[in-house]
Amino acid sequence: MRKNKNLLHAGLLLLRVGIGVSIFFHGLPKITGGPETWTAIGGTMSNLGINFAPTFWGFMAAFAETIGGILFALGLFFRPAALLLIGTMTVALVMHFSQGDDFMKYGHALDLLIVFAAALLTGPGKHSFDAKYIPRIA
Repeated sequence: MRKNKNLLHAGLLLLRVGIGVSIFFHGLPKITGGPETWTAIGGTMSNLGINFAPTFWGFMAAFAETIGGILFALGLFFRPAALLLIGTMTVALVMHFSQGDDFMKYGHALDLLIVFAAALLTGPGKHSFDAKYIPRIA
């Protein structure tokens, strides 16, 4: 079978937009929940021994999912967005492990961690803002 680069880039576009929009909507209630929600989310960092600034950590998780999701979908500052999302999913995965959760609880974070890591390696594809406007980083 002959390789078709257009299908490759269409596949990257579909993956980027689908996962980016999904993670955006996953984070939207967190970012709009305000400081009370951020503190509750960030407070779970105590399971990792991080007992300071829970509001900050909660905001960062919400920011990573909403803003990172938009950037990921657009392919804009794609690799920094992927790194931000990798960090968020790594923390989520470690949190699940530290609480003794089974695969049904941590599987989603693991799946997304793998997707974001693979995307970091492949890049956003030619149908992205990075490829169009910042080709040296795409």
